[in-house]
Amino acid sequence: MEVKRKNFLVIPLIVGALLLIPFIAMQFSSEVAWTASDFIIMGILLLVTGLGIDLVLRKVSSSKNRLIMGGIILAVFFMIWAELAVGVFGTPFAGS
Repeated sequence: MEVKRKNFLVIPLIVGALLLIPFIAMQFSSEVAWTASDFIIMGILLLVTGLGIDLVLRKVSSSKNRLIMGGIILAVFFMIWAELAVGVFGTPFAGS
């Protein structure tokens, strides 16, 4: 039970640290222009991805299946990220 609780504290800390990268970049460059909604959406996306991978690591026993399921979670994360960033697929989801 203690490991489960520790992961639920570590994952949000990692998400916060990752979100500090664009926040700090905004202080030094006008090319990075995130709004509050950008931070919220990316925070949710990173948090769901981290918790999904943590769930796979805890519940799936086979290393092969862990790798496959973790890869699927990461692929979905990167596709959503690319769509939100530049509209790769041209869906209304990205505002295209």
